Amino acid sequence: MADFTDKLQKINTFIFDFDGVLSDGKVYVHPDGEMVRATNVKDGYALQYALRKGYNIAVISGGYGESMRLRYRDFPGMEMYLKVSDKIVMFHEYLQKHNLQPENVLMMGDDIPDYKVMQMAGVRCCPADAAEEIKHIADYVSSRAGGNGAVREVIEQVLKAHGKWFEEDACIW
Repeated sequence: MADFTDKLQKINTFIFDFDGVLSDGKVYVHPDGEMVRATNVKDGYALQYALRKGYNIAVISGGYGESMRLRYRDFPGMEMYLKVSDKIVMFHEYLQKHNLQPENVLMMGDDIPDYKVMQMAGVRCCPADAAEEIKHIADYVSSRAGGNGAVREVIEQVLKAHGKWFEEDACIW
């Protein structure tokens, strides 16, 4: 656990998959063809708080739905990369764009398409209901399922490790 805590000290960037991490993995298809996913408000709170504290946050997802983009449109600085066919290429582009090193990144994924890109991150995390292959390479497996607070849990751990959780501005949205 000490090694994990040491790794958290280097984190200044969070990268999340969407389906199965920020959402519970279910896609609801409306009669007009619109695809909608449910997200967790507690995850949303932690995301906006981390952004205010100066952390980089990105979503790299193979999925796409306008509701995904709309959910986080009011989260200044959060970058959304949707309908990504090669997450490794996008990961490298994001790091280069922000002049980051892989050890500065905590990545949370949940399924096989996340496997190789997660191996590149400094800290690899996954929800409790992730695929076994993902759990096998994870530095940390959340106690919570995707879309049910797993994102909040890892953001809170990093901010606590940095002494930035529950500061004076915590009660402001």
